[in-house]
Amino acid sequence: MIGYQFMGKAHSHAYRDLNFYFDNPLEAEMVVISGRNEEAVKEAQETMGWQSYETDWRKVIERDDIDVIDIVTPNHTHAEIAIAAAEAGKHIITEKPLALTVDEAERMLAAVEKNGVKHMICHNYRFAPAVQYAKKLIEDGRIGRIYHWRANYLQDFIMDPNFPLVWRLKKEVSGSGALGDIGAHSLDLARFLVGEFSELTATMETFIKERPIGEMTGGLSAKGDSSNMGEVTVDDAVTFIARFKNGALGTFEATRFAGGNRNKNKFEINGEKGSIRWDMENMNNLEVYFSGDEEGLQGFRLINCTEEVHPYAGAYWPPGHIIGYEHTFIHLIDEFLRGIHGNYQPSPNFVDGVRNQKVLEAVEKSAEEKRWIELD
Repeated sequence: MIGYQFMGKAHSHAYRDLNFYFDNPLEAEMVVISGRNEEAVKEAQETMGWQSYETDWRKVIERDDIDVIDIVTPNHTHAEIAIAAAEAGKHIITEKPLALTVDEAERMLAAVEKNGVKHMICHNYRFAPAVQYAKKLIEDGRIGRIYHWRANYLQDFIMDPNFPLVWRLKKEVSGSGALGDIGAHSLDLARFLVGEFSELTATMETFIKERPIGEMTGGLSAKGDSSNMGEVTVDDAVTFIARFKNGALGTFEATRFAGGNRNKNKFEINGEKGSIRWDMENMNNLEVYFSGDEEGLQGFRLINCTEEVHPYAGAYWPPGHIIGYEHTFIHLIDEFLRGIHGNYQPSPNFVDGVRNQKVLEAVEKSAEEKRWIELD
């Protein structure tokens, strides 16, 4: 694993717990974790269950006893690490967004395809049982033709003007702000559940222009120096409207300035026969409405997706004994290792990463040029 903070913890937990819950034909051996700060990465190695640590990721990739490279570093490093790993014949899983630009993303895809390695991008929200069940309902035709998609991804962790200027707020490191950090999840869910984009128009805003220089300290916490200020070069919020190739209309909002919303990743889908709603802050539940229900009983029903018939749920507890955020990573890693063992390409993968990157780029271009942008 290259990197060791917030997502490093989530991925490490998934490797450790996967075979406790699932009968996966492979079991990950957690050989080495890598990071530039020796003291911090050594602590991560000890607490997260890795056998050893390294401060140079290139040495990790050169090792013959490594089959998989897991990239959980800031966005600007993804391309260099992934391309080197692919050329070394390693299977790769990386955090989102795939890269800083479409060009980088396409070079990453070309590298994994040329070298015949398996690859995934960590859009873990696809793997919530309720989202997987929503996918099944859609594929079974239960809500018919889709008319509307609306998504909100709302956070509030940087609302304080004194929150430090961390890497997530620097364009040269992150690529974008709320758009790529959380909006990327919404657009990936839209592609997964509704289909590909046709065109879009967007607006973006940066509310706080300067912040104290600082760094992340774990999770979404940070520390900074109020005597040393720097410029915020990414968006704080983005809103865009989209048309899908199947004719559906979509609305998207992503912001880190929505007070009281810690991680409100929410969507609603309206179709000719019914509607579906989901909210990550209540991730085990799916709200479903079917227009074919008899009069007097019509309305949204609440489905607690913890029955054995629901995706992944049978591996855990009796119905109603809910699971959490961390289990979405277990499900993703389960699919990744099954792809390696079964010699098939799991998804979402770098193809999805490239397509998502093209949408992210179109949103930025639309906001800058104040016009609709078509997508190939």
